[in-house]
Amino acid sequence: MKKVLITLGIVIGYMIAVGVFFTNMVMFIKKKADADIYNREISEGRFTKDEFEHLDKEIINISSPYGYTISGWLLRGWSEKKFIIISHGVTMNKVNSLKYMKIFRKRGWNVIVYDQRRHGESGGKTTSYGHYEKYDLKAVVDWVKNRYGADITLGIHGESMGAVTTLLYAGMVEDGADFYIADCPFSDFEAQLKYRLKVEFNIPAIAVMPFANLFLKLRDGYSIKDVSPLSVIKNIRNPILFIHSAKDDYILPEMTKQLYKMKEGSKKLFIAEKGAHAYSYGDNQEQYEQIVDEFFEEIRA
Repeated sequence: MKKVLITLGIVIGYMIAVGVFFTNMVMFIKKKADADIYNREISEGRFTKDEFEHLDKEIINISSPYGYTISGWLLRGWSEKKFIIISHGVTMNKVNSLKYMKIFRKRGWNVIVYDQRRHGESGGKTTSYGHYEKYDLKAVVDWVKNRYGADITLGIHGESMGAVTTLLYAGMVEDGADFYIADCPFSDFEAQLKYRLKVEFNIPAIAVMPFANLFLKLRDGYSIKDVSPLSVIKNIRNPILFIHSAKDDYILPEMTKQLYKMKEGSKKLFIAEKGAHAYSYGDNQEQYEQIVDEFFEEIRA
């Protein structure tokens, strides 16, 4: 009996240790410092210090349905009725979204960049990889439409986790935006975690995932299976431009190809020749902008 109790204690201890450790990594992923993001964008030529300091931006604060403030900037283009929201990736902030701002502003679009929950200047205690973030994105969309009217043309651009947030939002609502641009999303959180477990820890998923999922549900109120763009992609009727780097080894391009294949209706796919994760634009700027122009021409945006 004593041996049984000892074995049981070891098993329970293992479950708790793995569950807590893994969910801490997921919920409280280490973010990049705001100053480091700013300095990286300058060093990589996204903008100069003078450009940033003289950027004509309106500070906006939007109420999240979860009780905190979503921090953002509105950067005006010359069109009165064209707006695009840009959603950044995990560990980043809205400064990282400014590189995409340039694409759209010079084509006349008004641009909204914002900090996802627990990032930058926005509130929120945990990161959920699109699960709770999609409701914050809805709050941003509602703010834009309430302020500028339901007759605007609205697009949403997301990078990495921001692309997942975008797709989950689009799959949740009926035609929330007129089009979407999803740059390097994962297709399914469970599949992505299994892949990263193998690459980073060389640990079989069966030794971690059941306990991680249980503790994630207990601690943050959702399960890993709830974060799956693949499960909602057929709900999205409006056009999507899918983008991914062929050499991305953090989130594999096959995930975007899978989403593209499953998407019904208007869609376009661009697999960039160069670039690591989230560098499709950084390393292929001319081709990236050309694809955006082709997409806009096809959907008449």
